[in-house]
This record gives sequence, C-alpha cells and structure tokens, in this order.
Amino acid sequence: MTEPTILAIESSCDETSAAVIRGGKVLSNIVNTQAVHEQYGGVVPELASRAHQQNIIPVVTQALLTANVAKSELNAVAFTRGPGLLGALLVGCSFAKSFALGLGIPIIEVNHMQAHILAHFIDDPKPQFPFLCLTVSGGHTQIVLVKDHLDMEIIGQTTDDAVGEAFDKTAKMLGLPYPGGPMLDKMATQGNPDAFAFPVGNMPAYDFSFSGIKTSVLYFLRDKTKENPDFVQNNLADICASVQQTLIKTLLKKLKQASRDLGIREIAIAGGVSANSGLRKTLQEYAARYNWNVYIPAFQYCTDNAGMIAMAAHFQYLKGDFATQYVSPEPRLRF
Repeated sequence: MTEPTILAIESSCDETSAAVIRGGKVLSNIVNTQAVHEQYGGVVPELASRAHQQNIIPVVTQALLTANVAKSELNAVAFTRGPGLLGALLVGCSFAKSFALGLGIPIIEVNHMQAHILAHFIDDPKPQFPFLCLTVSGGHTQIVLVKDHLDMEIIGQTTDDAVGEAFDKTAKMLGLPYPGGPMLDKMATQGNPDAFAFPVGNMPAYDFSFSGIKTSVLYFLRDKTKENPDFVQNNLADICASVQQTLIKTLLKKLKQASRDLGIREIAIAGGVSANSGLRKTLQEYAARYNWNVYIPAFQYCTDNAGMIAMAAHFQYLKGDFATQYVSPEPRLRF
C-alpha cells in the first residue's frame, strides 16, 4: 500500500498530540500543551504522565474528526517510543498498542528525534539528500547527516547541556516566567546583541558545549548585581539579546564547519529551539552568505507534535518497519 492512513501519537514530554496522515499528507495535527507545569517553573514528570492520561482520548478523537477519518479506515497506529520521559511515553505507547490491537492493525514505533528531522517532508520545499540537519531542543543538540528518510548519522552533539537548557536556565536566572526560552527570545528582539560579551564554546570536531556559557552568565549576573541591584531590570533586553547571539554563534559555527568539510549546502533545522526567531534570522543570513539552501519547518511542526511522528511513520510503513505488542518505551532511545 503506497497511501496508508496512519494515526500517530506523541507523548514524550508535556504535549499530548495526535495526527492523521494519508499517503504522506498530514490531514490533522492536534496538540494539547499542558499548563499544569507553569507554577513549578519546569516539567514535573508525574504530572505530565497524569495529564497525558486525561488528554489522550480527547486529542485522538479530535484528530480523527478533523481529518474526517473513521477508525475503520486506519492501516496502522504510530507512537513515540523515545527519547522522552518514561511515564509520559508509557501513556502513548500503551494507548497505541491497545487501540491497534482492538482494530487488528499494526503498530509503528517512532524515534522522536528522527521525526523532528522528517518534519521537513510534510510541506514543500523539501530538502534534497544528503543534507545536514541541526536538531535543537530542550534535551538534544545534534548535527545529523541525513542520507535518506530512514538513514541518518549523528556527526556532532552536545557533550553536556542541550542548547534549549541553556536558554531556559538563563531565562530562570533572569527571573523570566516559564517557559523561559520563548520569553528570552521575545526580550532579545528589543535588545542590543553586542551589549555584553559571553564565551563561544569550542569543542573538538562538530561537538558542542553549553555548560560554560551558563556559568559565565551566572557569574556575570552575580558581579553586576553586587555593583547595582537593579542591573538585570535595567538591562534585561540587552542581556537576553547578548546571550541569545552567543548561543546562536556557537550552533552555527559548528554547522558552518560541517557544511564546509562535507561539501553539503542543503541545510535544515529542527526541534523546539528551531522556533527561535534569532536562530531563524541568522540562519537565513548564513544562507545568503554561504550559498546554502535552508529549510525551516512551519512553526507547528517545530515543537513537539504528532504530525512529525506521522510523517516518520509513513516512511516506516512503506518500508514494512512494524513493531510487536511486546515493545516498550525507551527514554534514552538513540539512532
């Protein structure tokens, strides 16, 4: 079957999402973002699991209704196996297995990070193989050499924190509300990115490190607030802009190096941090400077969503890559 109809479920962290895809075209992509974590300043795994349990049936129902697809028309059910939070993944995995078992159709396990990359094949224009994809999120920072839809190789990654963590933890130091990364991005648009200097990480080959800049920001704020208790309040936009520029420079320095070394000018970004306006703008500037063909997913496919899980499942279905009912979540799943 070249045009399978697949229900996909994403529950790796704090978004409960379901999507329906038919013949490689996403018909619906419903996302329920959990608000319960805001009061804690970060995701609480147990609360995320409980929220997934509450949300998954309404979200799946809405995805099928929006797509105008009946359960009897489905050819497979896909779900995120990992990486992610164990309890959250368990909800999506268990639902997918039981739903598919009841319908007598196969299940497809999807790697969350591969799905972020394959989100580029939902809409046009689509990258040509081989291409480099910078996958950036709260938990991962990788440069991936993509040779085919299901043939990918990580050639560089962070040795400590992910860039999303650096954004979020800096935002927390500055007293910005959760989620910190998007708030820091918003403030950065109003500031001077050259106001303050922070170190750009320099790891071997194509690897990254972001622990150093966090420490640098911590000491910078400590020293400046000793001199002036109102320093952060008076310079908030400039601090945000300067930190954001440093993080983006760190990312694109390695991406530029990989592009030059491998002779690849097809460049993509994926993951939650790919929604960052500063990163998008700078990447377009690099595209003009280095003659790159740049691909950035639509905003709804940057953050965690089932549309990207559905796209990955489509290619896996065509390959006959199905899971068994014995499959279980894998929080540290690699590819």
